[in-house]
Amino acid sequence: MSDAPFSGKPVGSSDERMWAMLCHLSAFSGSIIPFGNLLGPLIIWLVKKDEYAFVDDQGKEALNFQISILIYGLVLAVTIIGIPLVLGVMVFGIVMTIIAAIKANGGEYYRYPLTMRLVK
Repeated sequence: MSDAPFSGKPVGSSDERMWAMLCHLSAFSGSIIPFGNLLGPLIIWLVKKDEYAFVDDQGKEALNFQISILIYGLVLAVTIIGIPLVLGVMVFGIVMTIIAAIKANGGEYYRYPLTMRLVK
């Protein structure tokens, strides 16, 4: 299942929680910058992963989810019946990203549903 240390109580300092939240929210930069949905979480994760364990965990999670959403969208886009479903994947990605950011800001380890764990 998951190797994150779920303890039930919030973790980390406010800075650590803020950077973890920004790992998730930086995916919205993809609305402005091509591939920003991947670059945002990747940059924050690479810069802060050695400083904060919580950011390391949530950064990998955000990056894996964004890669998964990109793959799902591309696979659906190449099929005629899947084209309308791409909109659903996009909405799902937005909603899950917001939920993850809120959880990370609260110091909770969050696992996105339907995520391929490619970055370990």
